[in-house]
Amino acid sequence: MKVYNTTGGRIFDAANYVFLAAIGILAMLPLVYVFAGSFATDAEITRRPFFVWPEQFTTAAYDYIFATPTFLRALITTVLVTVVGTLIQLTLTVTMAYPLAKRGLTGRRLILNMVVFAMVFSGGMIPTFLLVKDLGLLNSYWALILPAAINPFSLIIIKNFFQDLPTELEESAKVDGATEIGILWRILLPLSKPVLATFALFYAVGIWNDFMSPLLYLSDNSMWTLQMYLRQVTASADLLGTGNVDPTYVPPEQGIKFAVIVVATLPILLFYPFLQKHFAKGMLIGSVKG
Repeated sequence: MKVYNTTGGRIFDAANYVFLAAIGILAMLPLVYVFAGSFATDAEITRRPFFVWPEQFTTAAYDYIFATPTFLRALITTVLVTVVGTLIQLTLTVTMAYPLAKRGLTGRRLILNMVVFAMVFSGGMIPTFLLVKDLGLLNSYWALILPAAINPFSLIIIKNFFQDLPTELEESAKVDGATEIGILWRILLPLSKPVLATFALFYAVGIWNDFMSPLLYLSDNSMWTLQMYLRQVTASADLLGTGNVDPTYVPPEQGIKFAVIVVATLPILLFYPFLQKHFAKGMLIGSVKG
């Protein structure tokens, strides 16, 4: 049935659209400026406090950073850690959420209480560092993945989603001889694409943007991720090294900083649209019942 709005309601809706559009534009302006600055010369960046299109278009900053081995190594490291970490974290979360969705599981209430406790209280930076050190994970990429392998919030949402699925699906599968792993893999996971896509995005963004873990656990700068190099480059572009670039060449220092920020941000922005259709649905599914 079509709902006819009043004049006041239409004015209110129009005002909301204008307000939200203005907020969206204001939120995008810094990113647009950084993107435009990455293609501008240092002289223009210094002379113009803000612009959305460079007067003199140049790719010198991108040519320089992609010719330096330190940046390429950090980029490849971050991509690999993000992909492997997301798969491991999502796998561990799903395999723990599935049995906890069984109401007849012995000790289920105790485990859920521990999960909720872990969601409210954390060990803290120093105890976590000591634990990682005692486990021998310092200067290891596992230190960036395993300490946060299962997010309690994600675990509860996925558990609630599994719990809300019709029990008849599992019963009919068991009659056909399916095992618990077979039920999870062949029946529940295909039905869980929205919630899995949502939390895969959360895990991937968290690992990609993680700065504190590499700072604490990786003392070897050859193992640094992109966020660590972004921090160093914003302090001094010289830390990128020369690589295959002419040693006498003076790189565009300000443009390099903007270019590194763009390269560090762009993959996540490109990855999000593929999961957008699942995002809103996945956040709501399983978030009501306990």
